[in-house]
Amino acid sequence: MTGGMRWCSGWQEESCFAIGAGTDVANLFISIKRTQLLLATEEWLLAGLACSWGESMSSGGVGGGSLGAGLPYHKFVSFALEETRLRTTLTPHPSQEKFKSIKLNDDNTVFNALSFSAPKIRLLRSLTIEKKNSYQVLDFAAFSEPEYDLPIFCANVFTTHAQSIVVLDLNPLYDTTVHKDYKDKYYRSIMPLVHKYNELLPWGGKITSESLKFFSPIVIWTIFESTEHNHHVLHSAFVWLELMDQAIKENNKATIARNQEEQHKYLTWRAEKDPGYPLLKKLIGESRAEDLVMEFLFEGVNTLGTKSFLDYFPEYARDDGSVNKKRSMIGKSFETRPWDANGEFIGDAEAQ
Repeated sequence: MTGGMRWCSGWQEESCFAIGAGTDVANLFISIKRTQLLLATEEWLLAGLACSWGESMSSGGVGGGSLGAGLPYHKFVSFALEETRLRTTLTPHPSQEKFKSIKLNDDNTVFNALSFSAPKIRLLRSLTIEKKNSYQVLDFAAFSEPEYDLPIFCANVFTTHAQSIVVLDLNPLYDTTVHKDYKDKYYRSIMPLVHKYNELLPWGGKITSESLKFFSPIVIWTIFESTEHNHHVLHSAFVWLELMDQAIKENNKATIARNQEEQHKYLTWRAEKDPGYPLLKKLIGESRAEDLVMEFLFEGVNTLGTKSFLDYFPEYARDDGSVNKKRSMIGKSFETRPWDANGEFIGDAEAQ
């Protein structure tokens, strides 16, 4: 994993610190200026750290501090855990024991990794990171068992004192531009959420079609002021559990195998493109960072299938057979939401 990410705080203009270089990420700067935040979000969040679940934050958040005027990460996590436990039984995932107590190389940063499983849920896993008086990361995901074709619940939030950059989505297991039946099955009934949140959480700015590869028509991609009210709005978007309740177990072996391969394809993309690896490497060392990416954040990439990244995405192959690490090498860019009110992709007409 190569590439670079560098954040430069607006309140400490002279103090820039590298937080990592994902496989497809160039230098990235934290700034209060909106233009720099837009660049930051596309390069980092939309590539996806993965998605997180920080149970320890239910006691008030990591690190004992808070950023912004009302950063409620612990409230979001508490809400999610409560809602999940009302519907199913969470059991610690085997990966939790290995990664829950990792010694950091930075005394000013707090790191929490937790993972769970449940009857319909293959993996609920989280990573939360707080750099004291600087930034916080909330990275959350839920993956169903292959017997279910549920979308992958994903929430990424990066917060500074002034603003939060957010991606919240039900990542589709199957491409909704190709599989119309899948889009209707999972997104038609919740498309009204898009209309509800469009004004409260406007589209965050230009992103590339490469970033949209695994996004759904209902994705929330936005930047807002770090206030209690703005973060509270995100709680209302947690609809994945209702879909889980309604999910019917698949018995057809061929369908189960397809579901498993599609989830493996998703994990393979995210593991290769993960932009948070350099930050993890800095915090916990190279060996542990590699383990965390492959065995925790994207657990299943080594067990759900045997195909490689280039098997799934041959367009990234270089002449020597290696993977082209360049970010946003393929596709158009979109200034506005590239789906219409019915969830139909209109990006070809809107692309720049």
